[in-house]
Amino acid sequence: MAVQGSLNSALSKIIGLLEATFIVHVVGTLITLVLLLGFRLGEGGLSQILKVPSYLYLGGLLGVFIVYAVVASIPRLGVAVATTVIIVGQVATALLIDHFGLFGLKEVPFTWWKVLGLILLAAGAGIMLN
Repeated sequence: MAVQGSLNSALSKIIGLLEATFIVHVVGTLITLVLLLGFRLGEGGLSQILKVPSYLYLGGLLGVFIVYAVVASIPRLGVAVATTVIIVGQVATALLIDHFGLFGLKEVPFTWWKVLGLILLAAGAGIMLN
């Protein structure tokens, strides 16, 4: 995450923030196409694409937002701080997704140990941010 964000931020200094976000996704798309079509590494069937619930495509929208936000935040906050904030946010979000079994995933309830772990993670992040 830190290396990817740093590379993307360096790219954005040269070509612009939104342009870098676009290029990152184009490169990723091209590599995925080569893996799927050239090396036949896919496991599923793209023929099922129309049967997928439409809300599941929000992952692509979130991907664009996340890349954009990371690229924008690293020059302002620094790589370590931006990465720390991202990790704490991701773990907190993951706990909620697990607890409620969102997106059809298995429910993994909160425990006090997990809450304590998140608090300690956030406290460590707070120390790092100062």
